[in-house]
Amino acid sequence: MKVTCLGEIMLRLKSYGNERFLQSPGFEATFGGGEANVAVSLANYGIKSDFVTFLPDNAIADECVRQLKSFGVGTDNIMRGPGRLGIYYLETGACQRPSKVVYDREGSSVSIADVDSYDWDKIFEDTTWLHITGITPALSQNAADVALAAVTEANLRGITVSVDLNYRKNLWKYGVEAKEVMTKIAALTDVIIANEEDCQKSLGITVDVDVTSGNIDDDKYMELTGKVMEQYPNAKIVAVTLRESISADHNGWRACINDGETFYVTRRYDITDIVDRVGGGDSFAAGLIYGLNTYDSDEKALDFAVAASCLKHTIPGDFNRVTVKEVETLMAGDGSGRVQR
Repeated sequence: MKVTCLGEIMLRLKSYGNERFLQSPGFEATFGGGEANVAVSLANYGIKSDFVTFLPDNAIADECVRQLKSFGVGTDNIMRGPGRLGIYYLETGACQRPSKVVYDREGSSVSIADVDSYDWDKIFEDTTWLHITGITPALSQNAADVALAAVTEANLRGITVSVDLNYRKNLWKYGVEAKEVMTKIAALTDVIIANEEDCQKSLGITVDVDVTSGNIDDDKYMELTGKVMEQYPNAKIVAVTLRESISADHNGWRACINDGETFYVTRRYDITDIVDRVGGGDSFAAGLIYGLNTYDSDEKALDFAVAASCLKHTIPGDFNRVTVKEVETLMAGDGSGRVQR
């Protein structure tokens, strides 16, 4: 099996600890981005993964590639071109103060590369699964055209396609609404991953839910996933995360899955003292891809995805640095956090 992930990776500049931006004169510098985060997780699980993007030809981009290689991610389809490396700034919230993200991505190499810059035969060589997100099409018209071309080419080759809808209101700024692009991509997708806002903003599908109440009605999510499958019959699976945002440090975390025959909701994890929730959705997507290709049931695949994402909340940085054994231990019910020695 080989999973190809296509998208943008950025320089991540985070304020120290829970400080406000530049409260101390500096940032923690790492790399991250939705599709790259998925590729890293899959490589950690022993799945062959390849990351496809455009980067500028400079020393910072060189270091980015080196770090991906260090995780075992394939980088042969990382191309170099004009433009710059995108940046995002992160301020980690606490208690009732939410985290804050500031994007600086305009003119990035991947956002200005056109469809003709991609060699799909080379990119999809030996690929069995393509993963993209709704973040890349939000960057520019060129990036949207590339994302749609990627899923189209994957369909022509019989490659399974997953998309994490990942609606980002601060990115859709080039005169096109998310629904204009994402509905076309979703129509060519086998596995749709989302939360309730993604379904509303990217697909125009809504149900009445309140994620801040601490009391999420499972029936509403059965209705939501059913509506998605009805409108997108190509989708074999719809998985939706159920995050209860109690505070910046305290979330309830579950997910549900609908395969057209069975609707299943996982156990709830009570995640307190969150270290870093950025990349949590990507770790869920990677866990689901791994699970669907490893276990004999969609339910167990979803259990793995939720447990993997739960663990990501304990790890600083975008990347989920956990093993299959660690995830399966949590799946089995050991969440004690006892020292292992």
